[in-house]
Parts: sequence; C-alpha cells; structure tokens
Amino acid sequence: MAAPGPTSAAAPDPSYIGRGVHRFAVEALALRIFDGTYAEGATVDLPQLMAELDVSQTVLREAIKVLTVKGLLDARQRRGTFVRARENWNLLDSDVLRWRVASGARDERLFDELFELRRSVEPAAAALAAQHRTDDDLAALTTALGAMERAGSDPVGLVPADAAFHTALLAASHNRFFVQMQRVMIPALIERDRVVHAGSPEHPLPTHVAVADRVRARDQDGASLAMVRLLDAGRHDHHTTAAGEPAAAMAAARADTTATAATPVAPAGGSTP
Repeated sequence: MAAPGPTSAAAPDPSYIGRGVHRFAVEALALRIFDGTYAEGATVDLPQLMAELDVSQTVLREAIKVLTVKGLLDARQRRGTFVRARENWNLLDSDVLRWRVASGARDERLFDELFELRRSVEPAAAALAAQHRTDDDLAALTTALGAMERAGSDPVGLVPADAAFHTALLAASHNRFFVQMQRVMIPALIERDRVVHAGSPEHPLPTHVAVADRVRARDQDGASLAMVRLLDAGRHDHHTTAAGEPAAAMAAARADTTATAATPVAPAGGSTP
C-alpha cells in the first residue's frame, strides 16, 4: 500500500495532515502516541511501524514531519525518532486536540483550562460586541442561532452552529486581538462540544439567545454577565457528561479520528477573520 509523499524539504503546514494513505499514517501514529502505545520519551521502531501500517518509508517519513511540527515527535542522530514530553505537544493545534479526545484518555484539566481561558476572554468580548456591533454582526449571530435551533439535539448540526456563534461574537468585538483568539478557542470548543452534545445536556440555545439579546441592546454589562452564565452552564454540562461517561459521547469522539481537522466556522454573512 505504498504511495509517494511530498518530497519538499520545507516543513509541512501544521494544520495539514494530508489525504489517503498519508493521512492514515499520520492519524495512526498520532493515536498510538495518545493512547500510550508510544509513551513519552519512547523511540519509535520505524521498520516495525512501516510493517504494521503497511506504508512506504516515504509516507512514514512525511507523517513524522507533520507530527514533529505539531510537537509530538522529534528525531536525533543516534537516538532516532522519539515521542516528546507532553509539555511540548501543541494543544493549540486542532488536530492535536481531536486526537487527544479520540484516544479516550481522561484529561479533565484540559477542558477546565479551556474554560478558564474562555471565561477570561469571552465576557469581555461580549461587552465589546455590545458596544461595537454592526448590522452584519447581528445578522451573523442570528444566523448561528437559527442553525442551533434547527439542529435540535443533533450534534452534527449543533456543534458547527455553536462554533459559528462564538466566532461571530469574537468578530463582533472588533478587537483584532480578541478576533485572533478564535484560532485557539474555536477548535478546542468544537472538540469539547463533540463530547458534551453527544451526552444530551440541556440545549444551549436559551443561554446563547440571552447573549445575543444583550449585544443587540448595546448592554455591555448585560452581555458580559450573560456570557458568564453561558460559560458556567457549559462547564456544568461538560462535568455532568464526563462524570457519566455516556457511551455515545465517547463513540462520537472516536468516530471522528479520520474526519477533516476542525477549523473555525465562518458565520453566515461574513468571513472568518
């Protein structure tokens, strides 16, 4: 099952993991790292891995390049290719987050840290959105809410609708630094939502409507408070889902191991910043 891979010596795009056999090799090796098959500091037996995956040396070499860019692997003379310590793994990378969830390994602190980040940024972004929002911003928020309502309890529709809402809210702040935070928060939010919404929590629409209403009314304090309430409700749903470990949630996360890497969702009526 050999296939030629890219021959350029340039480092691959960290958000790109390829297609076909190349993608398969990247995903398979990444999940072996996250499920502990290859522990931190462990040397990867490349000939053995080539045989296990039935891929060519070229394909495996390109897969290693991708995972090296993402902070998972390193290669040195005399030591070979080995797994880097966890603190070097790029958790801001959407693929890394997806693999972390798909591995089934428990890491509640990861999502708690995401909550802490969002709670420091999004209430302030909501207040700025109430101050600076335009008609186009309101249209993008309304479109996302409509998609959320139409999705009902179906995670397939609900997850991208939720991501679109939060992307639109950050854009509505018209603060370029907050807008850029979507690169960190939205991929992580998508991975959290894939687990939470598969666990049938309370529907998130009412808390999102409350934020949009305060933004529309140009109520800065109200928008900030509504966002705090939204985030607190989301954290409660996540902890409830994690405590019960519903099989559907875990299956949903694992089923996406070969899906396209999550990217920020552009709200309708505007482009992703």
